[in-house]
Amino acid sequence: MIKLPDLALDQDDFARQVAKMTDHQDTDWTAVIPAWVNGMLAPVGKLAAHQQGLRHKAVSVFVMSGTQTLIQRRALGKYHTPGLWANSCCTHPHWGEKPLDCAIRRLDQELGIKGIVPRYRDQIEYRADVGSGLIEHEVVDLFVAKADRDLAITPDPSEVMAYEWVELSDLKQRVLDTPDLYTPWLRIYLAKYSDRIFAV
Repeated sequence: MIKLPDLALDQDDFARQVAKMTDHQDTDWTAVIPAWVNGMLAPVGKLAAHQQGLRHKAVSVFVMSGTQTLIQRRALGKYHTPGLWANSCCTHPHWGEKPLDCAIRRLDQELGIKGIVPRYRDQIEYRADVGSGLIEHEVVDLFVAKADRDLAITPDPSEVMAYEWVELSDLKQRVLDTPDLYTPWLRIYLAKYSDRIFAV
């Protein structure tokens, strides 16, 4: 059962309840994210949203250097899809957080990347089983960030176990050849939404 703040409260009391719910947002699975419950956007615990397959907001970033893109291998301690390769950054905004602010924050937290500003490309929606009884049903704001290959990258080992610059065409072929090494959302992005993400 999802615990929501009382929507009948006045604005100040509602804000105080949300603040209590979002007091510990920095750990991977205890964050409170925007999800739709009974047709209404509400703050929901991230783990609960995935266990119940709730439609929720997300942010994905592709860092590009020319025709190469930066991919990351998710740390083995991640609460789903550990050890799989994904795009540069894939995450969930905190309740009340703007998508661009989320993209900048998580590039820093996951990869230690600072000083680049992602540009919004599009919004897409997908649903995928990510294992361990968890479902990603995401409404994703997609961003692309341009960078040089000598970009300083200092990954947080609790988030990222490896990273690689790869030609986009090579990545697409790798995903076709060995799909089980890649996250479901990266496979979906490349198969269905490449034109919307990588349009010049």
